[in-house]
Amino acid sequence: MTGGPATPVACDLVIRGASQVCVIPPDGGGLLAADPSQLGIVGGGALAMRGGRVVWAGPESLADRALGPEPDATVIDASGCIVVPGLVDPHTHLPFGGWRAHEYSMRLGGASYLEILAAGGGILSTVAATAAATDQELLAAGRGILDEMLAGGTTTVEAKSGYGLELEAELRLLRLAGELGRTHAARVVPTFLGAHAVPPLYRGNADGYVEVVLEEMLPAVKRFALAEFCDIFCEPGAFTVEQSRRVLTRARALGFGVKMHADEMSQSGGAELAAELGAVSADHLLFASEAGAQAMARSGTIGVLLPITVLSLLGDEVDAGHCRRQARMLRAQGVKLALGTDCNPGTAPSASIQLAIALAGRIFGLPPVEAMLGATRHAAQAVGLGGQVGTLVPGARADAAIFGVPSYEDIAYRLGGNLVRWVIKDGRVVHCPGGPPAAGERLVS
Repeated sequence: MTGGPATPVACDLVIRGASQVCVIPPDGGGLLAADPSQLGIVGGGALAMRGGRVVWAGPESLADRALGPEPDATVIDASGCIVVPGLVDPHTHLPFGGWRAHEYSMRLGGASYLEILAAGGGILSTVAATAAATDQELLAAGRGILDEMLAGGTTTVEAKSGYGLELEAELRLLRLAGELGRTHAARVVPTFLGAHAVPPLYRGNADGYVEVVLEEMLPAVKRFALAEFCDIFCEPGAFTVEQSRRVLTRARALGFGVKMHADEMSQSGGAELAAELGAVSADHLLFASEAGAQAMARSGTIGVLLPITVLSLLGDEVDAGHCRRQARMLRAQGVKLALGTDCNPGTAPSASIQLAIALAGRIFGLPPVEAMLGATRHAAQAVGLGGQVGTLVPGARADAAIFGVPSYEDIAYRLGGNLVRWVIKDGRVVHCPGGPPAAGERLVS
């Protein structure tokens, strides 16, 4: 937070009169995760941006003296609203073809996720639907989901491949993810997930498919500069710890950041491997061990929780009690926790990070402070953008969401609907009732 400088700060967008501005410093400074001070709340706050960056945050009472808006600056009256950094979704599976509503009925009938996968459903059915869709169909579907995410306050989205499972199909999905990032207001961070499942051609020969990932896919993705991260589904029925180690070690040598689907269905050693390799994140973690959590905390690996997915996995071994115990263990060991939607057509058919925030308390027992950190600062760290997004300190990207509620606690408390009034990306209003504002227009809540 800054005070009143001797020379007014030039700005081209100003948000005035907010009930709260949650600055969310990029470093917690040793405070406990549940401490509201972690959010850097300015009560009765104002925020100023210029050239796509935050330039000032402070009390409304200082704004007139501190700021020098340009003649055509946009001014937003956020009375009765709160301002938070643009939300970050660190785990999605965009783009993909089709949905899988029929599998929901199968699950209700008692079929497990791995049973559906073994029968040719799950990931493999989406691989087929994605292959059958044209590029334009996949782009249109992806843009529709990104539109929904952006309207809900999400300005940065990680997007995984993994619905190709052969070289050209994986390259196609990464190229389409890149196209979505170039043509949509949301920022898209592409991740290569060629090792998402063993394709039918290699059934019973997962090691053979791993060789394809190592020798063909990873070098090609690197050569065409199509992804920033490499991920793998480390789970019995998918890829073993040793296979995962081989893939991610090779990816790291090629210059990719590494991420993991880890310990989702069983305690497989994924968390330990993520820490060993210095992964930026390990995601799911429903069965991560205490030793794995300790190792993740030491390595700085972010733990990404996916509460929407948990709704699809609820059963004898996974319930709210188990999830709360697991989250409590991760927190006690010092693991920083992020939240994602896991938006995909099977286990998480939702684009709402607001829903993920609300479910994080109900399923994992996360206090509202930690849920907000999970969708901002920690999520930004989970996609390699810590300090750039997920924060509103001066110098950060000018991404913000304005919610029509009086407190950050309302986002975790409310269920359903969209609480967002305005969304700003790189200093430009990209979601607004009535459409984008004209130059110099004053917007009122």
